[in-house]
Amino acid sequence: MSPLLLVLCLIIKLSDNGPVFYKAKRIGKGGVPFELYKFRTMIVNADRVGPAVTASGDKRVTPIGRFLRRTKLDELPQLLNVLKGEMSLVGPRPEDPRYVALYTPAQRQILDFSPGITSAASLTYRNEEEMLTGDDWEIVYQTKVMPTKIEIDLQYMASANVMTDLNLIFQTVFSMVR
Repeated sequence: MSPLLLVLCLIIKLSDNGPVFYKAKRIGKGGVPFELYKFRTMIVNADRVGPAVTASGDKRVTPIGRFLRRTKLDELPQLLNVLKGEMSLVGPRPEDPRYVALYTPAQRQILDFSPGITSAASLTYRNEEEMLTGDDWEIVYQTKVMPTKIEIDLQYMASANVMTDLNLIFQTVFSMVR
C-alpha cells in the first residue's frame, strides 16, 4: 500500500501546499480519546470554520478531497491507528467527542468495542454526506443517523467473529472499487 499512500500524499501536498494529514479527536474503546488520522480532504483549518460532520455540498471540501472521500481512500492513514492499537480493522466507527456526549446510556455500550476502520454501519451509510442536506442536517444526524448507526453496529458486534469480519472487509474493499 505504501506506493499508493506516497502518491496520494504527493497529490494532496501539490494541490494546495497544506498539510497532507488531518488529525481529528475521536473517542475510542472505554471512552478514551485519541487522534484519528485521515488524508486531509478539506481546506486548511476547515474544522475552525465549520461543523464536525460534513454535510452534502460542503464548500470546505477540496477537489482532490471529493475524490478521496468518494473512494474512501481518505481513511487509509487509519492503518496507523490500527498499528498503534487505538483502532482495529473492523469495529464501530469512532465518533467526535461532541456527539459521544449526547449518547444515551444504552448507546454508550458501543464504547465497549475497539473502533474500526470499517463497520456494518459505515457500509450501510457509505454515502452519509448525501443524506445530510438542508438547514437541519445536524439535527437529522443526531436524531436519526447516529442512533441508527449505533444500533447497526451494536447488533453486528454482538455476533461478530473472524468470518463475519473478513466478509465485512471484503465488502468494504469491493465498495471502494465499484
